Amino acid sequence: QVQLVESGGGLVQAGGSLRLSCAASGRTFSNYAVGWFRQAPGKEREFVAAIKWSGSSTAYADSVKGRFTISRDNAKNTVYLQMNSLKPEDTAVYYCAKDRNPLRVAVATRTADFGSWGQGTQVTVSS
Repeated sequence: QVQLVESGGGLVQAGGSLRLSCAASGRTFSNYAVGWFRQAPGKEREFVAAIKWSGSSTAYADSVKGRFTISRDNAKNTVYLQMNSLKPEDTAVYYCAKDRNPLRVAVATRTADFGSWGQGTQVTVSS
């Protein structure tokens, strides 16, 4: 079973950058899309970005388009989320998760499409 571990969170000033990593165990990681989600205090978990198993397609929430970039290195079993021009409203716990279905044609974006959630990494953006 694939297990995911997030890292790279921290405290940053508004306008700064962070790169999150999602490291996976398991030989079949490259068959699955991976998504990043976030949850702020008192709010529901929301979709941030996702990347197809092949890396050929990506999807982003409107709130992060043009600022965040998702990528993957299947040789390293790792997915990255580069976050630039960070805003205080980006403050949340960030989670990565694996698509429940392998080799999906379209990029999944619904929370229910993902499983094997990591433990999360805190991102705090100060104003």
